[in-house]
Amino acid sequence: MTTSELNWFKSSYSSAQGDDCVEVALTEQAVHVRDSKDLTRPHFAVAREGWSRFLAFVADA
Repeated sequence: MTTSELNWFKSSYSSAQGDDCVEVALTEQAVHVRDSKDLTRPHFAVAREGWSRFLAFVADA
């Protein structure tokens, strides 16, 4: 699946001014993450289980 085929959406924690924009796209196998301010940079993907652990970690921070 290419980046353009993914259904990207902005994080609800991104700044309202648009200067801190993280976008994610969900697939059955992974969660893809990118910086919407610079689409020339590569995105990264993590397994859904790893993403869940990351979210739990930052929620406790």
